[in-house]
Formats: sequence, structure tokens, C-alpha cells
Amino acid sequence: MSYKPVCLVTAPVATRSGYGAHSRDIVRSLIKLDRYDIKIWPVRWGNTPMNALHVDDPNDKLIIERLLTEPNLPKQPDLHIHVVIPNEFQTFGKYNIGITAGLETTACSPNWVQGMNKMDLNIVPATFVRDTLNAIRFDIQDERTNEKKGELKCEKPIEVLFEGADTNIYKPTKEFSKSLVDEMDKVDEKFNFLYVGHWLQGGLGNDRKDTGMLIKVFCETFKNMKNKPGLIMKTSGAGFSVLDREVMLQKINEVKNSVKGDLPNIYLIHGDFTDEEINELYNHPKVKAHVSLTHGEGFGRPLLEASLSEKPVMAPDWSGHVDFLRKPNAVMLSGALSDVPKGSFPDDFHVDGMKWFTVNYQEASVRMKDIYKNYRKYTLGAKKLSMYNRGKFSLDEMTRQFGKILDKYVPEFAEEVKLELPKLNKVGETKAPEIKLPKLKKV
Repeated sequence: MSYKPVCLVTAPVATRSGYGAHSRDIVRSLIKLDRYDIKIWPVRWGNTPMNALHVDDPNDKLIIERLLTEPNLPKQPDLHIHVVIPNEFQTFGKYNIGITAGLETTACSPNWVQGMNKMDLNIVPATFVRDTLNAIRFDIQDERTNEKKGELKCEKPIEVLFEGADTNIYKPTKEFSKSLVDEMDKVDEKFNFLYVGHWLQGGLGNDRKDTGMLIKVFCETFKNMKNKPGLIMKTSGAGFSVLDREVMLQKINEVKNSVKGDLPNIYLIHGDFTDEEINELYNHPKVKAHVSLTHGEGFGRPLLEASLSEKPVMAPDWSGHVDFLRKPNAVMLSGALSDVPKGSFPDDFHVDGMKWFTVNYQEASVRMKDIYKNYRKYTLGAKKLSMYNRGKFSLDEMTRQFGKILDKYVPEFAEEVKLELPKLNKVGETKAPEIKLPKLKKV
């Protein structure tokens, strides 16, 4: 085509966050497809640092070259792609696509549905998210009589586009940096389970990743054994500061102190790791299996990346990650839906009747012990899972699938005369112009 349509991507591409990583992958896929003149408006994501892009990285440089220095364009973009939570979706383009990283529970607030209905197309990372959103219904009541006068539901199409793993980085390796070797030299055990993920808000059993209960179940499972495995926790809370590390250590010790007996060792690895360093951690010979008791994932990116190490992965049999973690090659835990306690999410995210998944902790204990005692019977399945995911959930395959979605939905655009748009609002400005970019909420 002679005319290259303008595509504005509004996304937290520079932030060190899950949404940031997802945004960068979306942009890189668009660049590879080479269909649009891409302009990027970088926005914040909560309080996460905006330092994830490096000019000396060729992949990052391609993004940096397309960043807008001012929030305006000479004409309305043909296509606008907005990566954010749905209640903040904005329609700046002739055709508008909302991309959200997902839903970890059985419900969302009505303003999410309203936001999705503003867009021409919505994209989510997992089958679970699409099916859950399509099933959500809210009664619309007459303000005067309180009688039902209609129903709020997702009216616009929802497509699934998984978060692809960079298989050039995430793969088996026997090469390790000195910094990781030094860190792992502190680990006494030759057999360790590894958990990678944030330790989010909420008390014991009430944080979304169920990090505290993972520690408790692990301690109860292996206490008083003569030869015990270790548990390595690559986790953080609010950031990577020294203070955050101390908070993590305190929370680990609080859980350990609730268990009586001769307990196994738990190790905290804290800090900002590159993708390459994380992959080295997944592949270190002292790491034998990956484990999570998460209550719910929109996708579960670390679990996908961990699966490419050819080591067993244990996780709940519910939510976004079941697209790529499947029996019998992954260890999938049964459980039941339970109410999401208040305080587990920010108040404006919580909805009455919202549920998530709680694993059967006794089963989790039994399966952890079996992985430890009968490790070899799990290794063949782990290799099969790695091979399958490498082919089906790579960045290259994500790009191909993205292209198919764009082919299906996005119309052709004709070149137009230039049109001056209202200035797009910078994040943090109080003055609201006619068209503005939203201030992203802290997650």
C-alpha cells in the first residue's frame, strides 16, 4: 500500500511492570508487521519506574525512535491502540483497540464493561479472560423506580492474543553470570523449588498470588525431615529498594514463625533482574521445579517463561495460565472458587460477589513432596511442555496471531488532509482539554 496509516499506541512502554513488558511486546509486533506509521505516547503505570528502555538495546531503540515528545499529532490517528485497564480506554483514532492484560477473578466493575464497549475491538491475553468478560452481566435499573430496564454486557468483540515469550532469551542454558553464581552459592540445598512473582497486598491467604500460603504449605510439608529441599523466593512488593527487601524478609519470617518444628530453608532473591538473568535463575542446577499457588492470573507470564526451562511447573488448574499449562505435562492443582476478601485489591477494583481460586493445600503438599521424592517421573513431561510452548507461545507466533486479528477487524484507511487535533493531556496535568490521555491508576 502506498499510504501507511498512522497508528498511535498509548501504553506504559517505558515502565518496569507487567503491563510495561506486555506493551513493549505489542509495539515490537507492530514494528515487525510493518503496516503502520507507529507513534507511541508513553504513560506511567502506577509508581513503577519509567527506565525500562535502553538506547543501546536494538529492540528498545526501535521503540525509542517512535516515542512522541509532545502529546499531539498533526492529524487524527487512523488506528489507536490503548494498553491499560478497560475503565481508562480512550478513543482517539478512527478505529480503536483496547488491550488489557487480563482479569484474575470471576467479575469486574461495570465501568470496565462500559470502557470495553467504547472500543471497536478488545484484546485480552487468555481464553479464561475472554470467556469471563463475555459472561458478565449487570442489571441497568431505573433511577426513579429501581426496576430493571436493561442489561449491561460486553457488546464489542473480544479476541485472545497471548503474551509471547522471547524464545531467544527464555531457553535452557548452562551459562550463568558471576552475580547469579554468587547468589546461588548462598543456597545450601541441591534441590530447590522456585517461586517468581510479586507479593501483593492482603494478609495470609488473601494476597492474589497466595505467596504467604505457599511458604506455609512448603514449611508444613517438609518440616522435621532429615533431608529437606529449599524454597527460593524471587519476590518483591512495592519495588526493589532496600526497605522493600526488609519488608519481604519480615513477611517470610512471620509465616515461618507460624509453623512449629525443624523447618526447611527459604531464600529471598530480591532486586531488578534482566530477562537474561531471570532465565539463568530458572535454569540454575539448584532449581529443580517451579511452583505457584496463585489465586488467579490474567495470563501468568513468569509461568510461561519458567516452563521453557524444561523443569516441572506446578500451578492451580484455573485462570489464564491454563492455556499453556496443561495436564499431564504440567502439575495442575485442584481447588475451589472462594470469595475475594476485601483488601486483596484496591477498593475501586473490588466487586461484591467476586471470586477467585483457592487450591487444595493438602493436594499441593502431596504433589510437592512427590516432585521432591520422585523427580525423574516429572522431567519428561516438563520437556514436552517446554517444546510445545516454544512453538505455540513464542513472540514470533504472537506477532503472526496479531497480524491475523488486525486482518480480520481493522479496515483500510485512505490518506487524508492534515487535521490539527487538540493537545493530548500529559499525565499529571490538572487541566482537562477536550481530548486527554488518562492518568493510569496505581496497581
